[in-house]
Amino acid sequence: MAKERKESNKVITKLRNKYRLVILNDDTFEEKLSFKLSRLNVFVVSGLSGILLIAGTTLLIAFTPLREYIPGYSSTKLKRDAIRLASVTDSIENQLAYNARYLENIQGVISGRAPIDFSDSLVVDSLNQASLEFSPSEEDSVLRKLVEEEERFNIPVENENRLKLQSMNFFSPIKGLVTNTFNPEDDHLGVDVVAKENEVIKASQDGRVIFSEWTAETGYVLIIQHAEKFISVYKHNSALLKSQGEEVSAGEPIAFIGNSGELSSGPHLHFELWFNGYPVDPQEYILF
Repeated sequence: MAKERKESNKVITKLRNKYRLVILNDDTFEEKLSFKLSRLNVFVVSGLSGILLIAGTTLLIAFTPLREYIPGYSSTKLKRDAIRLASVTDSIENQLAYNARYLENIQGVISGRAPIDFSDSLVVDSLNQASLEFSPSEEDSVLRKLVEEEERFNIPVENENRLKLQSMNFFSPIKGLVTNTFNPEDDHLGVDVVAKENEVIKASQDGRVIFSEWTAETGYVLIIQHAEKFISVYKHNSALLKSQGEEVSAGEPIAFIGNSGELSSGPHLHFELWFNGYPVDPQEYILF
């Protein structure tokens, strides 16, 4: 025990022993600078210097742009850019999905198929969500009945749409004899108007041309997007005067009547009027 104490005292004594660090002139041996040091002082100073160096380096990295040059360290700017790009990408995907559904509906109009039911506000959700079937609960049935009772004396949506169309002024695309009327049950979603060959066809309302191409079944087809969510369709033309994207005014020449397409049996105009994604009878709003 005494021996261990003696060794411990010896170590402490060595740590406390004073040493002089002298800097001399090599030629004249003149003393320039001297320090009194002990091993304990050297250890303390070295430790504090190391701690200060580590703390300074950490602060420098944390609060200066140098941190971005450290591999694996995430940049705040890069995070913001990534979030912004993800949002932009999501918006583009939604717009592409909407455009795809819109073009599919236009193709249905051209080919005479039944329209796709969609609305501007719900189309993205309907594309991204799977179709699910829910059986109505008892509470839901009661609520539906109450709503139906409350809405019984309100104007139906169909009548509201009809009133909106009737309030608009339509220009007759061509004057002639209607030989085939509107009949959705036979997939005839418009009217056939017979007139002289190469008679000028005019736009029924102001709008923008969204389709102006040749199709095998209906020949030269032109479709115009108008205000209030309705479009007009002109099929079996002999020539088209407007291109896709052009603005047209009511009564402006847009095509010539013809006999183009496999489904045509003589010079005539097949005219369709669609409102909010559904075909309507043109003769209710236009005098041919």
